[in-house]
Amino acid sequence: MREILFFKTSSGKSPVEEFLDSLSAKDVQKVLWVLRLVKEQPSVSTEYFKKLQGTDGIWEIRAKRGSNAFRLLGFLDEGRLVILTNGFAKKTRKTPESEITLAEKRKTEYVSRKQNGRF
Repeated sequence: MREILFFKTSSGKSPVEEFLDSLSAKDVQKVLWVLRLVKEQPSVSTEYFKKLQGTDGIWEIRAKRGSNAFRLLGFLDEGRLVILTNGFAKKTRKTPESEITLAEKRKTEYVSRKQNGRF
């Protein structure tokens, strides 16, 4: 079983919560269904949860409803803790480099704050 947390900026904002708030109720319902899978299933299909190649340990949670595709990016902490850093509606085949860079930046910030005891 994994635990899922949303990254919070130093000012206390949660980018993933803000992204979810921007979606329709049905889209949020689908994303939450996928989050529940990732949390509760020991083995999750790469259709829903996969490590992005060529990144600094960034993982992607994937949800799709109709023609709408959504991605939540994040990383693992201590193996079973998933820290989600950002979310977006996917419009292209490839995950945008800017979203990956943002996730890696937030991962670095999280690790730094954790080492300094400032969560």
